[in-house]
Amino acid sequence: MTLHLLDNTLQIDIFYDCADQDLEDNICLSVVERCPPAERLLRAGETHIYLTPAEARALGEALLQAAEHSTTHQDS
Repeated sequence: MTLHLLDNTLQIDIFYDCADQDLEDNICLSVVERCPPAERLLRAGETHIYLTPAEARALGEALLQAAEHSTTHQDS
């Protein structure tokens, strides 16, 4: 799955890395920044973060909870 954020300057790819199937942390969160170095959020233009299934689920649940709270507060 690919997401584009911040006017398409930030690309986030999330995928199961088959090459690392024997490792516990085989879910890759790849962050690619396509902007001038002075505007970057991260030092590198591309960063890979490897997560375990439990960490990926926790991240997903945290994002869903934050989205739910945001929606709830907008509707009030």
